[in-house]
Amino acid sequence: MDGLVDIYMPDFKYWSRERSKTYMQAENYPEAARAAIKAMHDQVGPLVFDDDGLAQRGVLVRHLVMPGGLDETREILQWIATELGADTYVNLMDQYFPAGKVTSGRFSEINRRLTSAEYREAVTIARDVGLRRLDARRPDPRLLARLTLS
Repeated sequence: MDGLVDIYMPDFKYWSRERSKTYMQAENYPEAARAAIKAMHDQVGPLVFDDDGLAQRGVLVRHLVMPGGLDETREILQWIATELGADTYVNLMDQYFPAGKVTSGRFSEINRRLTSAEYREAVTIARDVGLRRLDARRPDPRLLARLTLS
């Protein structure tokens, strides 16, 4: 994809082989994710915006913070800061919603929404490891209310 893609937006969900095997049936996911994200970053570098705030080139790493998974979050964010650099653009996502097999009781440990405290701790971790470019945009509650009324 080198030379063909301007913007990559990879997800990095789990750091440990154990959780990757349990929840994704892919024990080698962490190694594969690290290799792929590193290759993407080597190709296009940190995310660059134009004067209007539109992304032009680079990598935006998305991380879905999981309930009870702040240890995974810490490892992932530390790796991003160390391997890719402090100006790597990171989107910490808090929208995990349990569904499917999770609600059947098979994965009771993640059968809940992320708490506000867990999300705030994830942001603190990102800052503590030196990441400077966090996507902090939040939907405006007034806009959400208008959208649900229409």
